[in-house]
Amino acid sequence: MRYLPLTQPDRDAMLRVIGAESIDALFVDVPEHARLAGPIEGLPGRASELAVERHMTALARQNTVAGEVPFFLGCGAYRHHVPASVDHLIQRGEFLTAYTPYQPEIAQGTLQMLFEFQTQVARLLGTDVANASMYDGSTACWEAIGMARRITRRDKAILSSGLHPHYVEVARTMARYTGDVLETNAPELTAETDIDRLIAAVNGDTSCVVVQYPDILGRIADLTPLAEACHAKKALLIAVVTEPVALGAIRSPGEMDADIVVGEGQSLGVGLQFGGPYVGLFGCKERYVRQLPGRLCGETVDADGKRGFVLTLSTREQHIRREKATSNICTNSGLCALAFSIHMTLLGEAGLRGLAEINHQGACAAAERLARVPGVSLVNETFFNEFTLRLPVEARPVVRTLAERGILAGVSLGRLYPGEGALANGLVVAVTETTAADDVEALATALEDVL
Repeated sequence: MRYLPLTQPDRDAMLRVIGAESIDALFVDVPEHARLAGPIEGLPGRASELAVERHMTALARQNTVAGEVPFFLGCGAYRHHVPASVDHLIQRGEFLTAYTPYQPEIAQGTLQMLFEFQTQVARLLGTDVANASMYDGSTACWEAIGMARRITRRDKAILSSGLHPHYVEVARTMARYTGDVLETNAPELTAETDIDRLIAAVNGDTSCVVVQYPDILGRIADLTPLAEACHAKKALLIAVVTEPVALGAIRSPGEMDADIVVGEGQSLGVGLQFGGPYVGLFGCKERYVRQLPGRLCGETVDADGKRGFVLTLSTREQHIRREKATSNICTNSGLCALAFSIHMTLLGEAGLRGLAEINHQGACAAAERLARVPGVSLVNETFFNEFTLRLPVEARPVVRTLAERGILAGVSLGRLYPGEGALANGLVVAVTETTAADDVEALATALEDVL
C-alpha cells in the first residue's frame, strides 16, 4: 500500500493556492471518455497479498504472448530477436542504477555510452550529429517540428498522410499550446505515396514537411525531390523512421538531404514491452546543433592528454533558464539507449545489413504467398519488412477472428483511421527475422478459410 501522508485539509489548502475546485479539475485535459469513473472492474476492493498475486496472474494469462503465436503486428513497434547478452549487460549494477550525469565529470562510463550511442545513431540516420536520445519516436517527431519553428521562425508544418496517426496526434496535442498549424490528411490505399502532393504544398509559410520513411503502409519513396522543394522555399525536411532496421538496406534520410531525422529505436535491443518504455532517435545537420533538443555528449582530452567525455550541450530546462530551453524533455532514455547501442555493437555494420536482408527476403516471400489468397491483393510496389494488403471485406473483424484462433494477423487500418471508410479493408502486415515460413502459411491458410 502506498503511504499517503497528506490529510484532506492539506489537499484542500493546496487546491485553494492553485485555484482548483477539486482534484478532478487537474485532469480536465484528459478526455472524459479516457478517465475512470470508479474503481477498475475485475480487481478486488481488498484482499491478501497472496490472493492479489493469484488474481493478477490469472488476468495476465488472458494475454496472447507474442512469441508463442504467428505474429505479424508492426506499425511502429516490431518483434525482433534481442540477443541474451543485451539484457545481461544492461542489468549490470553500474548501468541499471545510472540515471543521468548531473556531475558529468565523474560519470565517464555513462557519458562514453551516450557518446557511442550518438555516433551509431548519426551513422544510421545519415546525419552530422545526434543527441543522447529522446523518450520515443512520437515525442521526437514533435520536438523536430518545434525545432523547425525555432530555425525558420514559421509555424506551419505539413505532415505527410503516410505519417503514423499516433505521431500526428502527439503533434496535435503539443501544437495546442504552441500555436503551430499542422496540415495533414489520411492516406490513400494506393501504391503511390503523397510526395508529389507535399512538394506542391510547400510555400513561403512552411516551417517543415514531415514524412515517414518507410511510411505507415510500408511504402518507400525517394526523398531527394522533396528535400529540394523544401530548401527552395527555405523550409526544412523532417524524416521519421519507425523501423531502424530498414536503414540497413535502404538509403538513409540524411543521404537524401533531410535536415532533421528522428525515429523510434525500439527494434534494436528493446523488446515490445507492452508499448514502452522505448527510445527516441534524433539527428540533424551540424548547422542546427544549437537548436537540438535534449543533450549532446562530446569527446575531449583531460589535463594529462587522456581521452575523456563531457556533456557538451544541454539546452534543457533543468540546466538553463526555462525560457531559454529548446525542450521540456528532462532526461534521456538511458537504459533503452544502452540496449540499442549494445545490440548495434553486436551486429556491426555487416550484421545490420544481414539482418535487414533477412527481414526483406522474409517479407517478400510472405507478400507473394498472401497475395495468392483469393480476394486479397498487395497494395505496395515497394516495401522493406512491412506491407499493406487489401482484403475483400473490412479488416478489423478478420483480425479479431484470427486472433481468437491464435494468429495475430497484423494491424487493420480501420483501427488506426476510424471513420475513414476507404481504408477499412486495409491490413498492414509486418515480417521480421522472428517470422517462420510456417507462420506465414498459417496466416495464409486462416485467411483463405475466413474470407
